[in-house]
Amino acid sequence: MDGNVNGEVAITGALVPFANPLADEKQAKKVMKCVKKSAKHKTLKRGVKEVVKALRKSPTSAPSSSAVTDPLGVVVIAADISPMDVISHIPVLCEDHNIPYIYVTSRAELGAAGSTKRPTSVVMVGRDRSTGKRGAEMKDEDKEEFQETYTDLVKLVSKASKNVKV
Repeated sequence: MDGNVNGEVAITGALVPFANPLADEKQAKKVMKCVKKSAKHKTLKRGVKEVVKALRKSPTSAPSSSAVTDPLGVVVIAADISPMDVISHIPVLCEDHNIPYIYVTSRAELGAAGSTKRPTSVVMVGRDRSTGKRGAEMKDEDKEEFQETYTDLVKLVSKASKNVKV
């Protein structure tokens, strides 16, 4: 283990070659903060199976300005996944459904931010709370605070995506 005081593991494996756009340290911190808030507000989908299901259920449409500025969610993918085939289809699905995505360097950090003990390869921060059996509504000020954080995340990911050269 790395000698960190906080007990955090700062070791990352080799990153997948298609990890674009990859968040730098500052961006990754903001992304993780939003993932934590999303987990708290129960708008987070965790894992490949859950995220792919949510993506497939989302409507496919031509890229419109409203889809880019207010998507149904933002996908955060860990770039240190082996084998890479596990996540290689997710960016294509995201692009087909106009869902922005960004890569972060550590799946362990992504899992911790998503309030699970296990490392997580992919999460989707949802805009709205999914309708479950326990439909307890969150307070208005919490909702507004989360919406603000979510909007900031969308802007950050959109800005990072513009820098990607295809």
